Amino acid sequence: MSRTVRQIAWIAAIPAVLALPFLVLLRGERVEGNGFLFDLSMGFGFGALAVAGLQFALTARFRRLSHPFGIDIVYVFHRYMAIGALGLMLAHFGILYFWFEEALGVLNPLEARWELTAARLALLCFAGLVVTSELRKWLKLEYGWWRYLHVALAIIGFGAAIAHVLGVGRFTADPSTRFLWLGVTIGWLAMLLWVRIGKPWNQKRNPWIVVDNIAHHGGVHQLVLRPQGKPLRNHKPGQFAWLTLERSPFGLGEHPFTISSPPEHGPDVTLSIKALGDFTEQAVEVEKGAVAYLDGPYGTFSIDTHPDADGFIMIAGGVGITPMISNLHAMDSRRDKRPAVLFYCNKTWDDAAFRDELAELSGRIDLKVVHVLEEPPEDWDGETGRLSAEILKRHLPQDSREWPHMLCGPTPLTDAARQDLLKLGVSFGAITNEIFDMV
Repeated sequence: MSRTVRQIAWIAAIPAVLALPFLVLLRGERVEGNGFLFDLSMGFGFGALAVAGLQFALTARFRRLSHPFGIDIVYVFHRYMAIGALGLMLAHFGILYFWFEEALGVLNPLEARWELTAARLALLCFAGLVVTSELRKWLKLEYGWWRYLHVALAIIGFGAAIAHVLGVGRFTADPSTRFLWLGVTIGWLAMLLWVRIGKPWNQKRNPWIVVDNIAHHGGVHQLVLRPQGKPLRNHKPGQFAWLTLERSPFGLGEHPFTISSPPEHGPDVTLSIKALGDFTEQAVEVEKGAVAYLDGPYGTFSIDTHPDADGFIMIAGGVGITPMISNLHAMDSRRDKRPAVLFYCNKTWDDAAFRDELAELSGRIDLKVVHVLEEPPEDWDGETGRLSAEILKRHLPQDSREWPHMLCGPTPLTDAARQDLLKLGVSFGAITNEIFDMV
């Protein structure tokens, strides 16, 4: 089955999953309400619960789901679906509050019925999820603590929502609807057990050891990991993995990093890390012999996704060079004769990690490297400033407009590069973008 067919199949499955609660409700005995507006509010509530339940599947990292799209795209979809779920919850509550206030009962949780208090708890939890995720950096929430908060709010919120639906019982008195919500609850618990126990258990049985820590320009360090159990399966160049370093895999201390070594260099894998926060600052200082755990590989930002391409255009900024390095090393190992042009954007020459490695690769494969520096040294004779349509036009081959154009780096860089490429006649479908910051 082709990747496009799998994408269509999964996209079609999502509305089917979301519609299932309504189909079950409609086939049961009709419950008399207070007219269309009241039933619309109930529909918003059930829709919100269906979307919230789907969120657990989106973040469980099921490879069959993530592979056709790339898990970075799945996580972005998860983000906007969460906002949509909160909107449905607020619409459900708002209609009742303004037009059917008696259905809400008293708001004081000490006096209100428990099932209605559960609903308000769920609403607060999901609102907290969205606010802390969207404003995490503004709130200065460290990534590790945010993850613990995120998981706790999700579990409490969804559990409270299920309790609310079953406790109210208005649309769940029929045995078939009770069976539906029982199935939803069991499925939710099964996913939770797999993500928090099953998957970490597999990682615990397959540890990795840090065998080298190599410093590069720009503050980037390469950690070389050697498997003590099973190596990575179905690894493709340009993919990434979640790393847990010197901690238990049952915790929430994992972070995603690109696997900068190609599959041909296995079974060892190399992760390229730049000190940008608490975890990465510790990771770049890790010593040989440290125990690590990997969950991966994930992602579709790979030359293997384009086996029939005539060549490749790559645009990287800063540490966004790491998936490009993996793909270029794979081309070198495979003696791939296809041409590649890499635009590598940095603030200074010292920030250009792997510049020596790129120079060596350009001597072995058909690779043209175009360095673009915002603050070049005095004797610099290359491109300066920020990447622009003029710079791209100077170096893009005439026949490259339909080649895959692979972008990875800070969002302002990739957004601007995409617009410039479109102006130069590159088709939208020829541009792929690795999401640089998923959270």
